[in-house]
Amino acid sequence: MKVVFLEDVPGTARIGEIKDVKPGFARNFLLPRKLAMTASPAVVKSAEARAARETRLQQGRDHDAQAVADRLEGAAYTIAAKAGSTGKLFGSVSAADVAVKVGETLGVEEFDRHDVLLRDHIKELGDYAISVKLSKNVSATVNVSVVGEDGTTAADIKARSEGGSKAAAAVPAPAVETADKDEASDESADDDADDDDADEDDASAEDDAEA
Repeated sequence: MKVVFLEDVPGTARIGEIKDVKPGFARNFLLPRKLAMTASPAVVKSAEARAARETRLQQGRDHDAQAVADRLEGAAYTIAAKAGSTGKLFGSVSAADVAVKVGETLGVEEFDRHDVLLRDHIKELGDYAISVKLSKNVSATVNVSVVGEDGTTAADIKARSEGGSKAAAAVPAPAVETADKDEASDESADDDADDDDADEDDASAEDDAEA
């Protein structure tokens, strides 16, 4: 079934596009939600005009967003959080926490946390580059350093860990007393030999006495 898309449908089509779709998909999803209409000449003409208008509007939004992106690109934020000795956080840093920092830079009371493209909450100390969406086609990247409440950084923990490993490696291994054991064995063998000689002398003396 050929339809004209009246709105963007992610993964399917953009506004103004004419596509063949499965009849069931059109009747059960696209048409009831006014996302598309059957492709008649009048509808196609209307959709094309709408698409052109939307393109102009989007260009304006992107232009304004680019000005914001220029201010925001490369901004550096530090967020303190409670962490353990290994750098693992007892809680986490979320998109909402980053949104607060972005809002402060832009001078707005609230920046939409959904526009902070952080897939998972941050759960350990470290430095993170995070993308911030400003319009459909414009984004900026901010740098977030998560540190401990006392200012400890991931680099500090790494340095301590490496220092401990080097210190452990510097401790000399216990001396192997093989030589001493060998000498002791030799002395024991000598003692046994002396005992055997003494026994032989005693036996010889007894033979002489009997003779």
